Amino acid sequence: MMINNCDKTLGLYLHVPFCAAKCRYCDFYSAKAPRARQEEYVAALVRNLEGRSASAKGYTVDTVYIGGGTPSLLPASDIALLLGAVRRYYTLGEQVEITMECNPHSAGKGDLAALRAAGVNRLSIGLQSAIDAELSALGRPHDFKAFESTFRAARAAGFSNINVDVMFGIPHQTMDSLTHTLKTVLDFAPEHVSAYGLRVEEGTLFWQERNALPIADEDTVADMQLLVSRTLRRAGYLHYEVSNYARAGYHSRHNMRYWLGTPYLGFGPAAHSYFEGVRFEAPRDTAGYIEAVGWGDLAALKINAHSPTPHEVREEYVMLRMRLFEGIDERDFEARFGICFEQAYGDLTRYIEGGFLTREGGRIAFTERGMCVSNAILSEWLDFGQ
Repeated sequence: MMINNCDKTLGLYLHVPFCAAKCRYCDFYSAKAPRARQEEYVAALVRNLEGRSASAKGYTVDTVYIGGGTPSLLPASDIALLLGAVRRYYTLGEQVEITMECNPHSAGKGDLAALRAAGVNRLSIGLQSAIDAELSALGRPHDFKAFESTFRAARAAGFSNINVDVMFGIPHQTMDSLTHTLKTVLDFAPEHVSAYGLRVEEGTLFWQERNALPIADEDTVADMQLLVSRTLRRAGYLHYEVSNYARAGYHSRHNMRYWLGTPYLGFGPAAHSYFEGVRFEAPRDTAGYIEAVGWGDLAALKINAHSPTPHEVREEYVMLRMRLFEGIDERDFEARFGICFEQAYGDLTRYIEGGFLTREGGRIAFTERGMCVSNAILSEWLDFGQ
């Protein structure tokens, strides 16, 4: 059902926990699965979407994000089935943003056209690097030619809103090879670029090899981050969030939900939700997810439920808003929390004089330089999670 507007908006995240092979850096919940398990899972997702829909009455869904794993491993008919369930059980806004992640090795031309016809209107393609040797080091199952073919096929299929993922600080990468990747991406003129620094997470293959990984030191990684920012900004992209760049009007509306603290419901194993003031997640167990949905046991899919305390709400607000280059509106902060920012977090003079913060027009925000050390500064301000 489509409507014109609603004061209460909602995002939906649909997790596809399948992949062809585990990338060496990946700590997302995903694994290989036969087609029969994929079909079983899609059916469970549809039933879960129906089961949760009553709680979303009165909300307008204006963003849907299908992530993974590798959603493009599923045939387009499965994605059409999922989006059909979303339309059937939820109220959608007229300008709903529907994003799907896509890996170059698993997206065929026919599927891309079918995805567009099914309603996907934003595609996020995981390139990571334009250098085949770097892709191999990451354990990516594609080469650059596969990305090129996928991107061109997506344009031919009618996608006019495409994000490209790139990474920096990856094994064997240099400033020159990163420059080549950035220039190559810009040649394709995507509407959005997400640029992430490599993080070696516990439980990944890289973690096991962490003492021998040929990766750049922290100073070089910071230089790489600045190179990414300066290159993309010169090309006309707005650096609107620490890792995200967009042409005017093409920021990720779904991801903005996370940074602005607006509600979303997650579906699938390991999916997180923030709804009606409560944060919760589903267990990292695909078989258990399918079984719980089959029994109608929605409570089993809502673990670690937590209503943030007022102090936690403030800490989350600062942590997430400071990821955005627009930063924090001081008047909004004081109206929400009854205290001015400096009373809560101390004098800002040294950060401003050091070139890490700006304070202009009633807003506090990180500079480009400050974004490179934002975690260190935030750790001085916040005790969130302790």
